[in-house]
Amino acid sequence: MAKMGRELSAKGIDVINLSFGEPDFFTPNNVKEAAKKAIDDNYSYYTPVSGYPELRKAIAEKLLRENGLSYNFDQIVVSTGAKQSLATVVMCLVDPGDEVIVPTPYWVSYSEMIKLAEGETVFIDATVENNFKITAEQLEKAITPKTKLFMFSSPCNPTGSVYSHDELAALAAVFEKHPNIYILSDEIYEHISFVGKHASIASFDSIKDRVVVINGFSKSYAMTGWRIGYLAANKEIANACDKMQGQITSGTCSITQRAALEAYEGGLESVHQMREEFKKRRDLVYSLLQEIPGVNVNLPDGAFYFFPEVKSFFGKSVDGQTINNAEDLSLYLLNEAHVSTVTGEAFGNENCIRISYAAAEDKLKLAMKQIKDALAKLA
Repeated sequence: MAKMGRELSAKGIDVINLSFGEPDFFTPNNVKEAAKKAIDDNYSYYTPVSGYPELRKAIAEKLLRENGLSYNFDQIVVSTGAKQSLATVVMCLVDPGDEVIVPTPYWVSYSEMIKLAEGETVFIDATVENNFKITAEQLEKAITPKTKLFMFSSPCNPTGSVYSHDELAALAAVFEKHPNIYILSDEIYEHISFVGKHASIASFDSIKDRVVVINGFSKSYAMTGWRIGYLAANKEIANACDKMQGQITSGTCSITQRAALEAYEGGLESVHQMREEFKKRRDLVYSLLQEIPGVNVNLPDGAFYFFPEVKSFFGKSVDGQTINNAEDLSLYLLNEAHVSTVTGEAFGNENCIRISYAAAEDKLKLAMKQIKDALAKLA
């Protein structure tokens, strides 16, 4: 989709890209200034594999202050992005033949990471009718003697779904009965939540020692290109991840680490401003999507995505072109509406497409109009 979008743009066609999974804001100025100072202060040498101690302490303080989670700094491993943290944990915990439960829709890399570790992915399907969240009953049914890990995100990419404290409590009660299962909680969209205080499954003491929390700076602080994330885990897992990372990337960029330290010490003002802007965009796009006949959409509670069900368009045609699936529809919207989206099949649901609203309001309004007009041509 990205390649085809660039090709259309090269022909002079104005393509509105709603496929990006990154904020369209700039990194806060105080964070950028900290990076410049780090260069001038000669932070140009190798760092500890798990990150500078002062940064890891700041992360531990953040987790306690904002999330009520108690970790020592030596239980934190800083990495080159939350994605690396996820992969490192999977490589450390999953052995060949182990089963990993993943609710669908899911972020595309989860299943591939499990494949690399030679594990087996067990999917639990969630639907738009349940706001793309699984139930405790579904989780219980999916567990077998081979289950090693449960892997999920909240707020979720691609659906924007957010698990409440009570919903997480129900899942935690299941895990209490299965002490050999670890939980990998991807919380990278923590601050882009529109339903109050973020809830982490690590907040339940009965299972906390088996939970690995993944977070980072990419989404909350608009630092996608800086490549920095982290994990928080029990000491044994943290040590294993330090060893694994030491053989793959060593430590994270020294300049980025100093910038991240300032991000956590500099307050949440910019984070809250971005969240409010995302909320306005969400409400705008939701109202516009609801006006499109055949699009089944729910109101996401977080992140910056919609994941509408579009199966009503399958089998319809225009100018000899038939829409057979979500991939066909995404390509049709690119070529006809000049709007780039992502097929839901990539995220484990072949009846949906993902739409990012990390774009300016004028572009979002135009994109929704062009999508509506293009879909109306299908018969």
